[in-house]
Amino acid sequence: VAAMMACVGIALLCLEIGAAHAQVKLLPTEEAFRFSARALDARTVEASFAVADGYYLYRDKLRFSTATPTVNFGTVELPAGKVKEDQFFGKVETYRDRVVVRLPLENAAAGQAVTVRADSQGCADVGVCYPPNIQSVTVTVPPPGAPSGPLIDANPPKKRWFN
Repeated sequence: VAAMMACVGIALLCLEIGAAHAQVKLLPTEEAFRFSARALDARTVEASFAVADGYYLYRDKLRFSTATPTVNFGTVELPAGKVKEDQFFGKVETYRDRVVVRLPLENAAAGQAVTVRADSQGCADVGVCYPPNIQSVTVTVPPPGAPSGPLIDANPPKKRWFN
């Protein structure tokens, strides 16, 4: 009888844990990993991800490219991430909160529109990983001596009627 009661208790605990996981509402990918960029000058684009609380990006899954003909990025150096023992990929480096990357521009001219593409993948702390994601923004290269261009959000927050 004691063994049967223990089994019933374990089954109820599993149901309770399962129900708690079912109530977790995950953010859409673009909100969990908000991508933005700005042109600093004709030689540099600054790209960044604002990572929501409870989420992280994989460093080795982060790639940048440009969809603008004749413009390329030079060698991109990613900042060091925090080492994590991940249940899906083993020992990896991850980013939380915010990561900023400087992308060296090649062959860009003042006034030129440059489309920056970011390939990324991340997970939520609750144990759910997102599929690889692509986000892009188009920035305009400022003229020499001008201030940096504005920060362009790949998915700007939607305006709400009553907020």
